[in-house]
Amino acid sequence: MTNFLQPPRLRIGEESEEERRATWLELFYDLVFVVAVSQLAHNLTEDISLSGLFGFVALFIPVWWSWIGTTFYANRFDSDDVIRRLLVGLHMLTAAAMAINIHHGLGESSAGFALSYALGRVVLIVEYVRAGMHIPSARPLTTRYAIGFAIAAFLWLVSAFLPIPWRFALWTLGIIIDFATPLTARKLQLGLLPHASHLPERFGLFTMIVLGEAIIAVVKGVSEQKWDVLTVISAVFGLIIAFSLWWVYFDNLGGTPIQRARENGQVGVVNLWLYTHLPLVIGIAAAGVGVEQILLSKSGLVLPDPQRWLICGAVALCLLALSILHRFGVIRYCKIRSQYRLGGAVLLVAIAIFGKGLLPVTVIALVALVAAVQVVQDLYQSRPTTRLVDPEI
Repeated sequence: MTNFLQPPRLRIGEESEEERRATWLELFYDLVFVVAVSQLAHNLTEDISLSGLFGFVALFIPVWWSWIGTTFYANRFDSDDVIRRLLVGLHMLTAAAMAINIHHGLGESSAGFALSYALGRVVLIVEYVRAGMHIPSARPLTTRYAIGFAIAAFLWLVSAFLPIPWRFALWTLGIIIDFATPLTARKLQLGLLPHASHLPERFGLFTMIVLGEAIIAVVKGVSEQKWDVLTVISAVFGLIIAFSLWWVYFDNLGGTPIQRARENGQVGVVNLWLYTHLPLVIGIAAAGVGVEQILLSKSGLVLPDPQRWLICGAVALCLLALSILHRFGVIRYCKIRSQYRLGGAVLLVAIAIFGKGLLPVTVIALVALVAAVQVVQDLYQSRPTTRLVDPEI
């Protein structure tokens, strides 16, 4: 702790050119979301259907947005004093309460989930008000955020006292207002763009959390089965999928959207980077469940349709999100890689459609092959002989 009492300070501007790493407090805070993502994956494991997938996404969005809110605040205004640490502790309590209520989050625990999310937003609002009081140059932005998030938090709070389906109607309206608030403050963000090195690292850490679920799925799936050759082979393919997704994401973080926004005055690229990460992390988390389902399936029987669609659709969603990020230069700008990612997504959808009758090991092998081809393509394009060619082609 640098000071016992230290008001929020602007962590961008001249300092934005310097290297900045995630703090120990931020890493500790992330542990709560490891549990939350695990609970979300558990929900999907219990109900592999359209309704189960809808519930998984519906609960994933507020969990992810809760993490996004505190991350963006810390990126701009972080300080290390008693008040800040206590507020982060409150954030952790509300996030833990969300995780506790996830299991029946669209049923008997939905009121508790709504209250947990609303209280977490209230803590964030207090932080933005506090930052605005101490940093006059940031006050227009912090006020806009505080008002928008307060309206959304109020809707979530009220929803806890309403019956279903009205409760979910207010959830939908509240999350729309939450998502729209940063979009309405694009001009205000121009002078307060996030830190160029800190935010990509934080996004990478959350991506690592959901990738960790894929590894857990492999271990859990194998541990609950009698070991045979097909199960072991399927587990290897599951690891290849996770490793390939890690590779194509983290090996292409050369393009920095914040620097582009600062140079061109376009905040839209930062927002595109932010919101496209949502389908990416949803896809990775769902892919982990898909791998586990394949490992738990009877290796000698045809893989059921829901499990085939889950693994193919989840990885396809990841590749589609990565294709968008490549195409608009949010990560490494490269039309070729964007086309490969999009082609891989289309091929996976084709496997889901025409793969009826395939064994589990065959399906996961095909998915792993599509994912591994993305890595091979990146390696081929990165050869020394190809560096003479424009990398943005």
